[in-house]
Amino acid sequence: MDFLQYKNGRLFADDIAIAELAKQYGTPLYLYSKNSITQQFLAFAKALNHRKHLICYAVKANSNLAILHLLAKLGSGFDIVSQGELERVLVAGADPKKVVFSGVAKSVAEIERALQVDIKCFNVESEAELERINQIAGRLNKIAAISLRINPDVDAKTHPYISTGLRENKFGISYQLAESVYQRADRLPNIKIVGIDCHIGSQLTQLSPYMDAADRILALVAKLYADNITIEHIDFGGGLGVCYDNEEPPTPAELIAVLEDRLKHFFNDNPNIDGKKIEILIEPGRSIVANAGLLVTKVEYLKHQEDNHFAIVDAGMNDLIRPALYQAWMRILPEKEAEQEPAKSTAKESTSRHLYNVVGPICESSDILGEKRDLDLSEGDLLVVCSAGAYGFSMASNYNSQPRPAEVMLLDDKKHKLIRERESFTQLWQGETIL
Repeated sequence: MDFLQYKNGRLFADDIAIAELAKQYGTPLYLYSKNSITQQFLAFAKALNHRKHLICYAVKANSNLAILHLLAKLGSGFDIVSQGELERVLVAGADPKKVVFSGVAKSVAEIERALQVDIKCFNVESEAELERINQIAGRLNKIAAISLRINPDVDAKTHPYISTGLRENKFGISYQLAESVYQRADRLPNIKIVGIDCHIGSQLTQLSPYMDAADRILALVAKLYADNITIEHIDFGGGLGVCYDNEEPPTPAELIAVLEDRLKHFFNDNPNIDGKKIEILIEPGRSIVANAGLLVTKVEYLKHQEDNHFAIVDAGMNDLIRPALYQAWMRILPEKEAEQEPAKSTAKESTSRHLYNVVGPICESSDILGEKRDLDLSEGDLLVVCSAGAYGFSMASNYNSQPRPAEVMLLDDKKHKLIRERESFTQLWQGETIL
């Protein structure tokens, strides 16, 4: 997180004082760096620049309109999983011909809407879905462009909740059935096969699972061409991990370099397949926005119970659920720079430096943002949760009737813009009625 640094003992983001932002916008507060998002997107774009490609940002990671608009202006495509996400990217200025629609439970209404706006393709996840799309397209006098999402039965070696490429996961069509399902799709009157898709999971920190899946997909492509089924694009999915603690995930350039080596050998071994005509799709989400985002929170109370020390803050699992849901570790920094001497859990009560459990206001014991963090705190201090740009606000809720935080984009020349207002209390019950 190069945009985050201490100056004269206070924390700055893109050369803007965190304390000033918190004073102006309040807390809890999400902050995003425009420059960081841009740089991460361009890292993928530059690595793929020599080949026909489309980078489809995974909207589920962070769906704020300002972020989607920024990426659309950079030329991004979008990977969506609902009609709500479709409507968001359209409002943000996306080209529907750059939208791929994933997800295992596409409704009739969602399929109809996607056909009406003429998206790039559906990533089909079951035979039943394929039949439904064909029927709806026929009724609307449309031809639906489809890609089958293949489940390659590859272990992504990540958290089980975000692993999607194993046989027991709900996603995609079994690798063993893929060829026959493609043959079935090829016979359907309102279906046009345009691609093949695979996504094995999120927060991948090793290249080997990704490449194992790529090898299986490329082998299937060769079989399809032998069946006289041609495709226009190969979608290798996303899932590239980021550094939250001490992980060392591959960079976009490293990922693409290894993938390019696989593609080079594949097209050389299959001269009947014109590699220059096949578009390569990648679906990064977390790796673009995670380390571009911060969650700023204020210490409401300090609580000491024997060897347990609690920093009770105004942000909770309703604002950032990753630590509670995934047992995720996220770096927490004090807004005031700390001295270097480490704290001890047995520190005397007279000092405010302890190994703190940073906890929120939600009535759940799982409402923990971080455990045993070495912090020197006073009530009213600010803390910054790092790497909060992905699956932070997008998974936020109103649990305990808590309004969701404001979101702010950090711009160039020390400027910043409110890109989502803090929810009001009246918005909590908007649309509800009493008896």
